[in-house]
Amino acid sequence: MKVDFHVHVEEGPYSLNWLQHTAESLADTVSGDEPGGRAWMDGVAKKIKERIQEGPYSTAWLDLYRERAKQRGIRIVGVVEHGYRFVECRPLYERQLRGSSGQLGKKQRLWLDQVCCERLDEYVRFLEAQRNRWEEDGISLRVGIELDFFPGEEKALNQVATAYDWDFCMGAVHFVEGIAVHLPETREYIRRMPPESLYSRYFDLVELAAGSGLFDLIAHLDGVKACGYRPEEASLLSTYQRVARSLRRCQVATEINTAGYRSLAPIQEMSPSYRLLEILAQHAVAVVPSSGSVYPEQLGNFSEEAYKLLKRAGFASISVFEQRKRQIYPLV
Repeated sequence: MKVDFHVHVEEGPYSLNWLQHTAESLADTVSGDEPGGRAWMDGVAKKIKERIQEGPYSTAWLDLYRERAKQRGIRIVGVVEHGYRFVECRPLYERQLRGSSGQLGKKQRLWLDQVCCERLDEYVRFLEAQRNRWEEDGISLRVGIELDFFPGEEKALNQVATAYDWDFCMGAVHFVEGIAVHLPETREYIRRMPPESLYSRYFDLVELAAGSGLFDLIAHLDGVKACGYRPEEASLLSTYQRVARSLRRCQVATEINTAGYRSLAPIQEMSPSYRLLEILAQHAVAVVPSSGSVYPEQLGNFSEEAYKLLKRAGFASISVFEQRKRQIYPLV
């Protein structure tokens, strides 16, 4: 069973990089002209205009993901969007992000302004209406939400986690002490923390997220490495063991996320690292295959490599979720 259970229809921010990548995603849909000609470029420009006017939750845009899944033979796709994309969650992030003044505060507020522009109702309503279209192609579309875990905000998080009939609720840690670990713009600030302290605090939050009862699975388990550095991994092995025990005890799954193989990732490896993956297998923690894609052509990327690593690490099955219930498939 081929699965991609971490697919974003949109991420932002709406920069020139976003515009270029979106144009590349749409370029192959322009028919009748050879690439590089003026008529072809006019066709791309029209597609871009439609894309911007319609927004991310349009059938034309989602169809590119569906076609990609068909091409790759992927039978189950989990679409999930970050909580920070939605205006309903904005107060949560405003309370938690560090920096009311100074350069860090300005950068984090600017980022939030750029990405927080959609509504949960529109997201859910649109994807629910697309399920039958995907089923006709033999693909099961699952709808989820990815929420950042902040200690003390469990009530606010639970309101979102229970507001809709999600197929899965994914927990994540993108912020340590109010500073984003995943943004290039804040990397210089997060790296001022000693690596041992940063990683210790990060994994403490992962454990709290797993024990909160809010989430079915935890995304990119060692995602803190998106900051671009980590201590000698041998020093983290006892922490890896502790986190794996917590996930197993709480019956919370995680994922093998291939986004780290993309060209701009600061550490070129999957999440979790292979050493952590082996420990998860030893503790029989359920794992979900995913790409962390944010554009349609990324869906299913490096899935063959991920499945090989799972087998090598000792896994015999993969998991997915539907209506918040885990489903298990043999790893073949």
